[in-house]
Amino acid sequence: MKTLCLLTRCASLFSFSAAAQAQVDQSKPQLLIKTATQQILDEVRTRAIAPDDFPRIMDIVNRDIVPYTDFRRTTSLTMGRYWRTATPAQQQQVIDQFKMLLIHTYSGAIAQLRPDQQIDYPPTHIAPTDTDVVIRTIATRNGEPAEIDYRLYNTPEGWRLYDLNVLGVWLIQTYRQQFSDKIQQSGVDGLIQFLTGRNQDLASGKQ
Repeated sequence: MKTLCLLTRCASLFSFSAAAQAQVDQSKPQLLIKTATQQILDEVRTRAIAPDDFPRIMDIVNRDIVPYTDFRRTTSLTMGRYWRTATPAQQQQVIDQFKMLLIHTYSGAIAQLRPDQQIDYPPTHIAPTDTDVVIRTIATRNGEPAEIDYRLYNTPEGWRLYDLNVLGVWLIQTYRQQFSDKIQQSGVDGLIQFLTGRNQDLASGKQ
């Protein structure tokens, strides 16, 4: 539970906001992360995001997180071997519901951002031939540092984010066991039902 809370608190740093409609450069992974996270912090410093301002939060999420995140890759890796046995229709349903669950997570995290949030970017060596990389950052708030890593892979359209590591725990790894347990208990349809129910709870304000 503590790990999931950390993921929720820090998932805002897995979110991208294009202040003043600025274009995020996706040609270099570290530049993508640095530019995007700085823009959302600039937006928070200009006008704080109220926890109950869900229209604004969802606008940021839908406009500025989704284009830079490969939810299909995240979902397939989270499902592991069960991805290959699911039908195309089931795969799409899991993607849709898992995406919505992560959006709810990001939305709650964005609301917790404060103007004093500081982000440092340690040097990262990336070879021209690298196609899958991890970008390290150090997030500091109230004097307390937390390491947050981002995993991205290169696509014809530019780098795409698909996993997040908070204090040594990767998001995909965290959800993989839960997904596996649900599928073993009640199949892929049972996982879809579970995710759908969880999203309905979150939409109605239940935690």
